[in-house]
Amino acid sequence: MLDLDPHQSNRTGKHNGETAIQENGIKRHRTSLPAPMFSRSDFSVWSILKKCIGLELSKITMPIVFNEPLSFLQRITEYMEHIYLINKACSHADPLERMQAVAAFAVSAVASQWERTGKPFNPLLGETYELTREDLGFRFISEQVSHHPPISAFYSEGLNKDFIFHGSIYPKLKFWEKSIEAEPRGTITLELLKHNEAYTWTNPTCCVHNVIIGKLWLEQYGTVEIVNHSTGDKCVLNFKPCGLFGKELHRVEGYIQDKNRKKLCVIYGKWTECLWGTDPATYETYKKNEKRGGEQKKSNEDVIKSENDEADDMPEVQDTVQFIPGSKLLWRINCRPPNSSQMYNFTSFAVSLNELEKGMEAILAPTDCRLRPDIRNMENGNMDVASKEKERLEEKQRAARKERAKDEVEWHTRWFHQGTNPYTGTSDWLYSGGYFDRNFSDCPDIY
Repeated sequence: MLDLDPHQSNRTGKHNGETAIQENGIKRHRTSLPAPMFSRSDFSVWSILKKCIGLELSKITMPIVFNEPLSFLQRITEYMEHIYLINKACSHADPLERMQAVAAFAVSAVASQWERTGKPFNPLLGETYELTREDLGFRFISEQVSHHPPISAFYSEGLNKDFIFHGSIYPKLKFWEKSIEAEPRGTITLELLKHNEAYTWTNPTCCVHNVIIGKLWLEQYGTVEIVNHSTGDKCVLNFKPCGLFGKELHRVEGYIQDKNRKKLCVIYGKWTECLWGTDPATYETYKKNEKRGGEQKKSNEDVIKSENDEADDMPEVQDTVQFIPGSKLLWRINCRPPNSSQMYNFTSFAVSLNELEKGMEAILAPTDCRLRPDIRNMENGNMDVASKEKERLEEKQRAARKERAKDEVEWHTRWFHQGTNPYTGTSDWLYSGGYFDRNFSDCPDIY
């Protein structure tokens, strides 16, 4: 049965969390979660975090109310929401246009985090998630390959055998007085098989502000370098921190250069909105004119922000990206469903990820996220049951770890193995193959 684009699914008019079926029998993904988001207004995280300033947070247990009903493995799968950019890269004959599409894909991969202040569930050791989307032309498998430190490995391939997308991610979380910072360590690799090209990069740092008091808000910052290991071309993207007055909030600027460091293209935009590409000379001329105009304005108009503010107020967001004439649109974010704010600010793609369709349990691996009772109960609005199930699963995981230690048995991953990234030479987790043969007889009992 053919899948339709999830971004079109809200046109069915159903908002009860059930899978919608068109009259012609073509399946569409659900457009809503079964229950609305639980209010966090009556909960304070300060009692938990006040002893953790500057520490690594992966071992800290958070109340379930601060979660969203998805596993981190499912959050990783959201990289695939804008897969059309990979398809566009595959179709281009010009390597510069391919790099532009890959750069847009790298930015789009973090766009789903906009206003997503809920914490995904930490995957259990051995947990997996699979997603096959025939309508979008890919299949995806991920596995939690390590618990301490937490490492998630993933592998995706085009159903037409035109690309391979894989990587391992181990975010390092730290609490800094008013904010939580997630540094996403690990390499992401995209291989365009038709062009015999491989690109690698690492995501920017993500920071959630006002975890103690005030309205939660999120920013991404840091430098992302995308390397084409075949041509030597490189794309350098600067995710800008918001700054004191927030003028740079959400902004991304960068350039593509060849192996001789000649700038071929300038890229600019916002990771929450869109991305444009333009000629370097055009960009420099525009910037000079902009600076000349800015010098004519009054300085010192901004009110100095007090260092004693109780909350890091989110700066006022500029209306849109300032378009430079002659620029080429590389990517634009998808519209979210109208009820997104009641659904953890999920995108239409995210809403569909934990959907458990009839008959699916018979073919899924028993370790798949969709079968986790804590996530399922939270999604259904049963918060007390979800919290108890989360505690039970964590205790079961601890007991299994103690049992292995007593018997001196090592944990063995099922679908990935530790190795070396063939392009960067760094340590990586590589797909071992065989998942879609569906021999799940030796999968661990983790739920």
